[in-house]
Amino acid sequence: MRTNDVMARLEAAVSALGDVDVSAWPEDTLKEQLGELSAALVALDGVLSRVAEEVRARGLRIEEPVSA
Repeated sequence: MRTNDVMARLEAAVSALGDVDVSAWPEDTLKEQLGELSAALVALDGVLSRVAEEVRARGLRIEEPVSA
């Protein structure tokens, strides 16, 4: 996959996650979805950690962008 395609997919994923507002979910819905939500969050954490470690392994730093 081309780098531009990967970056577009990452940006789309960030946008999709930004739309998630668990605080607005009814309590019953949150309880019903908790297993799936937990699995997704754990999987996401694992993937993000792997990508970050691959970047660091190449001697680069991951820095938070400075807003203008």
